[in-house]
Amino acid sequence: MSYFPMFIELKDKHCLVVGGGRVALRKVEVLKEFGAEIKVVAPQILFEIQNIEGVICCEKYFEQEDFIDQELVVAATDNSEQNHQISEICRKKNIPVNAVDQIEDCSFIFPAYRKEGEVVAAFSSGGQSPIITQYLKNQIRVSLTPLLGELAACLGSLRGRLQQDISSERARKEIYQELLQLGLEHDTIPSEEEIEKIIEKYKSKEL
Repeated sequence: MSYFPMFIELKDKHCLVVGGGRVALRKVEVLKEFGAEIKVVAPQILFEIQNIEGVICCEKYFEQEDFIDQELVVAATDNSEQNHQISEICRKKNIPVNAVDQIEDCSFIFPAYRKEGEVVAAFSSGGQSPIITQYLKNQIRVSLTPLLGELAACLGSLRGRLQQDISSERARKEIYQELLQLGLEHDTIPSEEEIEKIIEKYKSKEL
């Protein structure tokens, strides 16, 4: 069964990872990259996890209280029964849960992804074949470069101004397309002068 590709905001969201080993470490690193506030609960927690700035570590067995106010949970213990139990708790509380390598206990899955700035490309095989998603992740590397992330930030910074100065939605789209093409052709962010020249060209058409 395929999964609906929904992107969610995790910045400053409370996320619980139950488990303290290598698998938990990978999940913590992913959640941290997207700005989550992470709590890790396990009888033993890797030093590498404890060393990640801002991660709250509780060396103990998980309890019902650990799930209070959590907005996302990862069950990453080395015990499938415990992971199933965590999944059941989350489903009753309507908390999205991922039980590592137990697709039937997941309400969401971690995709293979590539991130450059605010631009993210993600791939899923519905849990059937990680090798396929890794292949796709490697393929997108050619297109999703650091420059594209920088260009996205540049174009995003112009949104408010263009909505105010350019009334035509079609014209605004053409401005974005010209700036993107210019950046890709010269392998750099367009200069302020280049941006102004393109915007003024479309403003004059509206007069």
